[in-house]
Amino acid sequence: MRLFCPVLTSAKYLPTKYTFKGMKGGQGVSPPISWSDVPKDTQSFALTVVDQHPSARNQHHWFVINIPGSTREINEAASGVHLRMPSGSMELRNSFAENAYVGPKPSPDTGAHQYLVTLYALKVNPLRLGPYASMEQATAELKKHILDKGTLAMLYE
Repeated sequence: MRLFCPVLTSAKYLPTKYTFKGMKGGQGVSPPISWSDVPKDTQSFALTVVDQHPSARNQHHWFVINIPGSTREINEAASGVHLRMPSGSMELRNSFAENAYVGPKPSPDTGAHQYLVTLYALKVNPLRLGPYASMEQATAELKKHILDKGTLAMLYE
């Protein structure tokens, strides 16, 4: 699968608009993500955004499940607004105890952080998880049903 984020500058840097609301210029807006080359038996998708920097210890900034198999994008600013998210999808609790996208907020002097966006094509719909499932529970259930996955790296410093 191929993932695309049209707002990345130089094809890899996330603009400040998409960072944590408390940062200068940060609006906490979820970025638009689209995808193609989907396996034909896909029933649903799951999307994760994880900070790969060692200081962040794999913090999940966004975890969405039950995205319908016919969907090919999540629009900008969709997170946290039920009517903007793909019908039937559910945002799980992230590492910041929110059921929404939380933008990057790297610690000062830690350099660039890489945020790995991963889209999983799944052979089930829905994943039977509640909105407060732990990251461990969600990841374990997700792994049982993966057909394919695609990744996209976003950088922010």
